[in-house]
Amino acid sequence: MSENPPPPPADLRAWAWLLVGCTLLMVGYFTLPLEWFGDRRPVLSWSAFVGALGGLSWLMLAEIVGVMRGTAKRPVPWLAFLIFLAVTIFSTTYYAMGSHKAEFAGLETRLDALYFTIVTLATVGYGDITPTGQTARLIVVLQIGYNFVFLAAAAGTASRAIRGNVERRVRRQD
Repeated sequence: MSENPPPPPADLRAWAWLLVGCTLLMVGYFTLPLEWFGDRRPVLSWSAFVGALGGLSWLMLAEIVGVMRGTAKRPVPWLAFLIFLAVTIFSTTYYAMGSHKAEFAGLETRLDALYFTIVTLATVGYGDITPTGQTARLIVVLQIGYNFVFLAAAAGTASRAIRGNVERRVRRQD
């Protein structure tokens, strides 16, 4: 008679879900048709962008408040996923803008849009891809502001949660 192995620890499962979630986001980003968005359907495009960013902001704030109250379960993987989701939302927006209108110089593929989003997130400068239209510049400014407010708060909260977990483990070992 074979014994079933014990289930993986909850932390390991949470990180596995993070990996699966981020993988699915990237598969969706690179395969789903994004031609529905852009200057041909501005109401749909702006509604989807505002709705996605609003929902993401609400989820981030809820998770941050949960960490502050001590009620959040596995906040680090959740916050990491939400940060990854923010990158995907902005990348999708840049791709839709760049593929239908001359809003960007040098942005032609989804990989270009992802690259530009990460470069903007890291604020290391641009170079080969630059926002040329006013709407593109507005979205870049919005992303930089979003980075400073939401993503910095999420990363700080995740860092605080990691530090708290390490401190608890050290105290248990003493």
